[in-house]
Amino acid sequence: MKIADYSGVKANEEVSGVLMRVLIGAEEGAPNFVMRLFEVKSGCSTPFHTHNWEHEVFILSGQGKVKNEKEEETPITNGDFVFVAPNEKHCFINDGSDTLRFICLIPLVK
Repeated sequence: MKIADYSGVKANEEVSGVLMRVLIGAEEGAPNFVMRLFEVKSGCSTPFHTHNWEHEVFILSGQGKVKNEKEEETPITNGDFVFVAPNEKHCFINDGSDTLRFICLIPLVK
């Protein structure tokens, strides 16, 4: 078992204004899933991208939008959850004044 404070996990800047922390993954012995924490600064977004695996996302704080493959934008805020299917183009946009913070679970890609 591992119990820790997320702030002690090194944050990597994925793109300008987007920090990601791997909270649980292969290094912790997790055989199937990776839990990541993203922090998107105001006015920033994750890349508009796609990949072969799904995402399960829970919005912890802040507000923003999720853009889908049709380039439609749906508002999100704390307490919302998002399922992104495999191969679905997507990005998370922070259009609020506070940091958009969310947990993102993905399969462990081997």
